[in-house]
Amino acid sequence: QNGEAVDTARVVQSVSRCIDPYADWQALMALARQSELRFAISNTTEAGIAYVAEDQPQDSCPESFPAKLCAFLYERFRAFDGAADKGLILLPCELIERNGDKLKDCLRRHAEAWDLPQTFRDWLDAACPHCNTLVDRIVPGYPADEADALAARLGYRDALIAAAEPFLFMAIEGDTRLAAELPLHELGLDVVWTDDMTPYRTRKVRILNGAHTVSVLAGFLAGCDTVGEMVGDPTCGAFLQQALQAEILPHLEVPEEDKRSFAAAVLERFANPHVCHRLLTISLNSVSKYRVRVMPSLKAYHVATHQIPPALSFGLAALLAFYRGTGIEDGALLGDRGGTTYQIKDDPAVLAAFATAWSGFANDGNLHKLVYRLLADRGVWNEDLTAWDGLVETVCTHLSAIMARGCRGALDDLLARSSVTA
Repeated sequence: QNGEAVDTARVVQSVSRCIDPYADWQALMALARQSELRFAISNTTEAGIAYVAEDQPQDSCPESFPAKLCAFLYERFRAFDGAADKGLILLPCELIERNGDKLKDCLRRHAEAWDLPQTFRDWLDAACPHCNTLVDRIVPGYPADEADALAARLGYRDALIAAAEPFLFMAIEGDTRLAAELPLHELGLDVVWTDDMTPYRTRKVRILNGAHTVSVLAGFLAGCDTVGEMVGDPTCGAFLQQALQAEILPHLEVPEEDKRSFAAAVLERFANPHVCHRLLTISLNSVSKYRVRVMPSLKAYHVATHQIPPALSFGLAALLAFYRGTGIEDGALLGDRGGTTYQIKDDPAVLAAFATAWSGFANDGNLHKLVYRLLADRGVWNEDLTAWDGLVETVCTHLSAIMARGCRGALDDLLARSSVTA
């Protein structure tokens, strides 16, 4: 932080217990009846806030998060006879645009599908404020490589220990009167309550998350295992610079100085030698991440130049190569990197689409057909990407190079045609 190493250990004592709703649904329902409850905070990744038609739960836990939350809130509504002061403030932290609005929409749809009373639906709207949020902090999670040394240093072993960078930022869009109930901004934390978080979200998603998502799968296939290793690698680092400096920033509608300084800070954070952020960890749900984090930059470049951005489209080809699996086991598609198996984790329907497409390629060897089939799949991208002039051909060329020369060789070829270097 500010050029200096920061090493602090903080014991979190405010968590009283954890409940597995699949193992003990009634314990969760009992929590809904706890009078003091005020906030519901979630972070279920980009794929977590989505409406999935499910029957109203009786004695078992539903699958989707919105269904769980709707059942939870209905239990609370009944327990307190719809008292206005017993509603919960919803703070979803999933990195999707207007996350609070989308979560509330899912809740309304479940309430309607389950034919819950109109009085509950009115209570949901009036007593449960939903805030749109943006959280910016790199949290690699459990520091497996340092666990033994940390246990020796702390004097005990903590199976729930998590590593995080010192940097943090949070923007909360909602009624600013709610800030008094969660006064994080008064504790010296960089937390902003605002009536419009669009500029904060655009900057973060397009620069930090976009740079992450477009580069990590290519970096992994090129032999890197962590973000720091990828940034320090001459080839992968130059590719990241190409994507960020030449293709994302120029067409991002954020003040020039703001986006340039934020990008510089992002690159410094990526290179933090103390943060071991594994690329496979970041690869979770890469399809929805690419759709949300990279596609807007690809579109902006295409609209401005009438061309397909080389690095951003290479990132898409690397995604297709990364999702080349040999079969699905334990809910994950199994990929291969140099003879070592890795797990590809995403929505089951997405994994099935890729597995089927690559199986078809194994039979006919038609790469253009494979790329066209995958990019045309609206179930994967929420749109038909083949409608973009030149995208199929460009991605096909990149993917062919990856398969012929390996991802590192294909990256070297790409960078030889570029003037941007690390």
